[in-house]
Amino acid sequence: ARHAGPPDGGWGWMIVAGCFLVTICTRAVTRCISIFFVEFQAYFGQDYARTAWIHSIVDCATMLCAPLGSLISNHVSCQVGIMLGGLLASTGLILSSFATSLEHLYLSLGVLTGLGFALCYSPAIAMVGKYFNKKKALAYGIAMSGSGIGTFILAPVVQLLIEQFSWRGALLILGGFVLNLCVCGALMRPIALKEDCKTAAEFLEQDYVPEAEKRDLKRMSICSPLIKVWSHESLCYCSWKEYDFLLMPGFMVLAVSVLFMAYGCSPLFVYLVPYALSVGVSHHQAAFLMSILGVIDIIGNITFGWLTDRRCLKKHRHFCYLFAVGMDGLCCLFLPVLKNFPLLVPFSFTFGYFDGAYVTLIPVVTADVVGTSSLSSALGVVYFLHAIPYLVSPPVAGWLVDTTGSYTASFLLCGFSMIFSSMLLCFARLAKKIKRTHLRSHTNDTGTKQHIWTNGAIAYSVTAELDQKDVEFLAADTNSYSKR
Repeated sequence: ARHAGPPDGGWGWMIVAGCFLVTICTRAVTRCISIFFVEFQAYFGQDYARTAWIHSIVDCATMLCAPLGSLISNHVSCQVGIMLGGLLASTGLILSSFATSLEHLYLSLGVLTGLGFALCYSPAIAMVGKYFNKKKALAYGIAMSGSGIGTFILAPVVQLLIEQFSWRGALLILGGFVLNLCVCGALMRPIALKEDCKTAAEFLEQDYVPEAEKRDLKRMSICSPLIKVWSHESLCYCSWKEYDFLLMPGFMVLAVSVLFMAYGCSPLFVYLVPYALSVGVSHHQAAFLMSILGVIDIIGNITFGWLTDRRCLKKHRHFCYLFAVGMDGLCCLFLPVLKNFPLLVPFSFTFGYFDGAYVTLIPVVTADVVGTSSLSSALGVVYFLHAIPYLVSPPVAGWLVDTTGSYTASFLLCGFSMIFSSMLLCFARLAKKIKRTHLRSHTNDTGTKQHIWTNGAIAYSVTAELDQKDVEFLAADTNSYSKR
């Protein structure tokens, strides 16, 4: 059935549950790969930088292939994409349990598992945005909390599995666990919204579309799954409409800030356990730090999601997001002076809370910038932008550790990167506000009311004082006016 708008409930809560499980099987498992770091380093006898490439390639492949996940979700089926991703990720983990070199792990645990995660992650998150509007931030908070809950549970479990069955047995068991992604895919029932049909309606109005094709397309959406009638023009038009948000100034600023944010957040999940071990913390306490970070991540997910759905904060979700990113940056700056377990516990609390906060708000802020109809494609691009920082930052941090003999330079670089990301968004937001104020004052002076749309275009509504020639000039210039 076609819905006028997101139902904000009903089967939507099953979609949230499915996305919750997807984040456990993807992001939580990726975080727990850092627990294997010391095992891989000892078994293969390699340095920090070479071993860190494993985690980097997993994260990079997950984000680099995110647009592929969105493409399959848009044009085939979200269910098919997630099930296929689950099979690939499970195969990668199982093959990794037979690894004989780091290069083997780069391909199996890095590329293949990362590709599987990519096909699952962004489509599942986009589905939540399709089903929710008024409760969107809360729904995302619950769904994204799977990353924290999964880390809290899996970190000690993986450590126990390594002790009982070695790292090979632990990877084999994780491969079976990740097959639950196929179950998650089965829950993702598609939904048809009226705004999703706008592309088809706009395309049918074009003069170059043959009448025979118009009759066929009237019976189906142009972007619907498994479409049978595709002309070259319709394919190009639909693809352009899916990605026209790339030219929006607001999205461009968000994209640049995401690059710096992703660079800063990735190394900490790789090096928190090795850093804790280097300052004399036991293996179980180091794994417990990851568990604390994970469970507080949950609280950040849900509480920030609930708070930013309140009327008083709903208009300020952008500032809530940049505040959370900035606080995580400050936490990284203080980490090098924390030299024992009692001091590292508060760090895990603080960093975990604000990490959960901004992770929850990434899809919400993206939806506010581009709209719900382009959310799946936009999230694919946003997560794609995580790829290069995720690939580069852990090895760079490892090289700094090998070169300097300490973690200080690595953590400082991460902190400043995240703070810069936050400041960039803040300055862009302030500049936009100043521009609006200037245009509003200009409107009052000229008697012309200007409406600023999300893509920066200006539409004029002309007052009665303007004569007919001025009206005709404005109509020719903007093609959008209305008389009071």
